[in-house]
Amino acid sequence: MPTQVSESFILRSYPFREGDLIISFFTREEGKLRGVARRARRPKSPFGAGLERLSHVRLAYFLRENAELANLSSCELMESGFGVQSGYDCSLALDYFTEISEHLLPPHEPNEKFFRLLKSTIEYLRAGGPVWPAVDYFTLWAVRLTGVLPELRVSDDTAELVNHMFVTPLPAMATPDWNKSTLQPLRRSLVRAVEQHVERRMLTVPLLEAL
Repeated sequence: MPTQVSESFILRSYPFREGDLIISFFTREEGKLRGVARRARRPKSPFGAGLERLSHVRLAYFLRENAELANLSSCELMESGFGVQSGYDCSLALDYFTEISEHLLPPHEPNEKFFRLLKSTIEYLRAGGPVWPAVDYFTLWAVRLTGVLPELRVSDDTAELVNHMFVTPLPAMATPDWNKSTLQPLRRSLVRAVEQHVERRMLTVPLLEAL
């Protein structure tokens, strides 16, 4: 199979051998994959800052048939995640997006809608949008697009909120009424659904709730 080039988001990186990294990345065409970035931890890395969490990149990789790990050969940075990490709350939100994506997305399964969800939510935060509408919007659509959203038993007010979130673009949701106390019941029910599906507690949830 020839080298593939795909628009991707970097999800996680793990040390591997001396100077190498294992990268979990979400491609637009092939879904979530893992690969080895050789010499990525060395001073003159061929990947530069492109392997940081939730960097939007154009990634070149080679994946042999039936192989678990791809070989990453180059990385062209399209949009850095550093600009969104300036605030502590935004940085936690990015950790949460990464954690949700890692747990809910199956490997080697394309999901164009989830890719666009991740892209639009990060762009919303980069433009200065408030954190909580982005967190709740991403969580609601993430569980819906991955097929794990259970039947929601909610109050009339929350049901109206849910219906609004399913049809309203994210930028239009940043209104004064969308504050932490208003969204708290919905947020807890969605996070509970995610945690039950992955059978573990999300690491960033307690930090987000403490904001």
